[in-house]
Amino acid sequence: MAIQDFTAGQILTAAQMDSLQANDYNWTVSTKTASYTLVAADKGTRVVMNAAGATTITVNTSLFSAGDTLFIQNIGAGTCTITAGTATVTTAGSLALGTWAGGTLYFTSASAAIFFSGSGGGTIPSSVDYLVVAGGGGGGNGTSGVENGGGGGAGGLRSTVTATGGGGSLETAFTPTSGVTYTITIGGGGASNTSGVNSSISGTGLTTITSIGGGRGDGTNADATGGSGGGGGGATAGAGSAGEANQGFAGGNGGSDMGGGGGGAGVAGTNGGSATGGGGGNGVAIAISGSSITYGGGGAGGGSVSASGGTGGGGGSTPAAQGTAGTANLGGGGGGGTGNGSTAGGAGGKGVIILRQSNGVVASITGGTAAIVGTNITYTFNDSGTIKWGA
Repeated sequence: MAIQDFTAGQILTAAQMDSLQANDYNWTVSTKTASYTLVAADKGTRVVMNAAGATTITVNTSLFSAGDTLFIQNIGAGTCTITAGTATVTTAGSLALGTWAGGTLYFTSASAAIFFSGSGGGTIPSSVDYLVVAGGGGGGNGTSGVENGGGGGAGGLRSTVTATGGGGSLETAFTPTSGVTYTITIGGGGASNTSGVNSSISGTGLTTITSIGGGRGDGTNADATGGSGGGGGGATAGAGSAGEANQGFAGGNGGSDMGGGGGGAGVAGTNGGSATGGGGGNGVAIAISGSSITYGGGGAGGGSVSASGGTGGGGGSTPAAQGTAGTANLGGGGGGGTGNGSTAGGAGGKGVIILRQSNGVVASITGGTAAIVGTNITYTFNDSGTIKWGA
């Protein structure tokens, strides 16, 4: 409830008394969706920013008095920065609030305030689970009269939940350090005949967690190793390339001018046949965000007959057409191009990183989204960003 003015001798109604008491437990909330300048009526209330892009909350003089407070919090995907306008604002933490960050703005005078970040205690999580998927490799291009391209390998997949890539053992969750900003890097998918880009989590005191980009399918450039290997080309019945241990599987071999399928995080790509390119290897189903989603499918090899990419975002191939792109944020490999028409391979899909903690202190993030799922909090990064627990 906003501050009210009463006159001497005024008798308060029951409703007014209830409202005064309620404000101790349920502050008046005003939600903003764009940059905002505080006004006097914000005293004693909760100002909530909910915007996808970067915003500011500006603090000016002569609106508040010594001892006045208000609470500022950010629930949007964009960073909200508390900005000193004509007033001064100091803090021991940060004035840049990521998603779900907030704190109390306390005025020491009409022209000066202190921002106390945090929502009142608690400890940071003792362990954080993760899924790190790299960008998928691009499918190999086809060359008329020579060969059909190999399928792109899926981006490497490392997980502490459900299963991990390459048939390996589950990874180990990490313990975050209070105040450390961790960098989240999302690898892009490779273009035609180009390998995908690594995804990673890095920060002070943490051994960088890296998933390797998927290998390119065979085309003008030979197929390559990667998180999952690229499929071999058909002209020489070339062997598919290997996947990274505990991240993905090898690509299939080319055969009879048909491209081999790109390796998936779950199984290897299949070999090219007499008329059909090899199918992309299937990905791995992971239930880190509340529902089971399959990531890391390999792209299909090009051929005279259409072929399917692996489950988990692998791109397919169609005669006389460019290979289908791998699915974004699943790390799928791109489908191979065909010799009929010398078509390009499909691009790989970019990767994704998902973190999960038990309910408790919420991290401050940029570039991602946060959600409560049962007794856990998940942070999903479809694009690069940062995450920090504590001040």
